[in-house]
Amino acid sequence: MCTSGRSFSRRGPGLRLRLTLLSTGLVAVVSGLLLWLGWVLVGNVVAAVPQLPDGTVVRVHGVDVPAPLLGEALRDSARQQVLLIGGGAFVAVVLAAALLAWTVTGRVLRPLHEVTATARRLSAESLDERIALSGPRDEVARLADTFDEMLDRLQAAFDSQRRFVANASHELRTPLSVIRTELEVTLSDPDADEAELRRMAEVVREATARAERLVEALLLLARTEGVELAVREPVDLAEVVGRARRAVEPEVRQRGLRVECSGEPAFAVGDPALLERVAGNLLENAVRHNADGGWVRISIGSDPRWTTLRVASSGPRIPPEQVESLFEPFRRAGVERTARSGAGLGLSIVQAATKAHHGRVSAEALPTGGLAVTIQLPAAP
Repeated sequence: MCTSGRSFSRRGPGLRLRLTLLSTGLVAVVSGLLLWLGWVLVGNVVAAVPQLPDGTVVRVHGVDVPAPLLGEALRDSARQQVLLIGGGAFVAVVLAAALLAWTVTGRVLRPLHEVTATARRLSAESLDERIALSGPRDEVARLADTFDEMLDRLQAAFDSQRRFVANASHELRTPLSVIRTELEVTLSDPDADEAELRRMAEVVREATARAERLVEALLLLARTEGVELAVREPVDLAEVVGRARRAVEPEVRQRGLRVECSGEPAFAVGDPALLERVAGNLLENAVRHNADGGWVRISIGSDPRWTTLRVASSGPRIPPEQVESLFEPFRRAGVERTARSGAGLGLSIVQAATKAHHGRVSAEALPTGGLAVTIQLPAAP
């Protein structure tokens, strides 16, 4: 027998039917217990009739009953009446309970149907729809509010992802356009000499290197965001910063920057390679977005709970309201596009890596110009 790719499992009766059956069953049990108690009590009460003299005959329902058997006859008759009338009442009560339970559970579960209907209508293009359930703030209302909050987070994540993809596409298109233009211009010139070919090769090499840096940064960001660390070990931030500082030393000398570093060895728990990339990104940003002849101050500290790394640098003035946006991909101080010297993902990678270490990151614009970024990582015991 051929079956479709989508399989359906039997889930049993729905919640409304289960609640109706449960409440009806409880009513039936209680009613049956009351009917049985009434049957027992009526029989015992009626059976306790006064004793009549021997030889006395009493007519019960048209039947002559001797006096010694009067109590038993009255008991059987009373119990029969209880079963007859009580049985009808039992059936009526159970049916009424079932109807009432079905109606009430339908009204109670109506908000859940609204949640389900909204979830079915949602797609990537309609994440702005909300339930906005009104009425008493009971458990169902709290469920609807939680669902709305989840939609808010999903919409923010989708919007951020769209912006990220658009910016990444734009950044990758730029070096590819440069490569294509250089190749087309050079190939269309039949008199291109060796010097022209070398110039074209230099431009293509620079554009290719830029695209390669961007792709590596995108891959690192994708591997870092929302994942658990595969390696956790004590890492000396002072040693990590020292290696990152040596990597930017040529550019520091070229731009005449003053670099000051303070702090003793401070150990954090994390991935050594990832923390070295964090320190490298902070120092690269501090150097590249600095002013010629400016300064960079690095401070490292620790307490029983946190190990802190702070990198402050001079540079252009940054409006305080733009500081948080600097952690978004492809953004830098004052402009949306990244500088030619970087991929525009440095602080985004720093933030993602810090969160992967269960740490905290913050930034502040300095009054004299420039930026200070502080990361706090769990301290090693």
